[in-house]
Amino acid sequence: MSAHCMLTGTRPGFGNRISHSHRRTSRRFDPNVQTKRYWLPSESRHVRLRLSTKAIRTIDAIGVEAAVARIRARGVKV
Repeated sequence: MSAHCMLTGTRPGFGNRISHSHRRTSRRFDPNVQTKRYWLPSESRHVRLRLSTKAIRTIDAIGVEAAVARIRARGVKV
């Protein structure tokens, strides 16, 4: 599964893991992406979204209708 958020577009970041001897190896910082199901009243159906935890809080604030409109504006199929 891809670790990116449908609403915010958050993707993995990359950096270095640094050992005690200061040897550097590459690592990946994945966003906390969760699958969440919401009821979409305008279409009278459920939608399943892959969202970061920040995006889940955003949907709680702006509502699912506005969030789905933003996701569709980014060109993502819902």
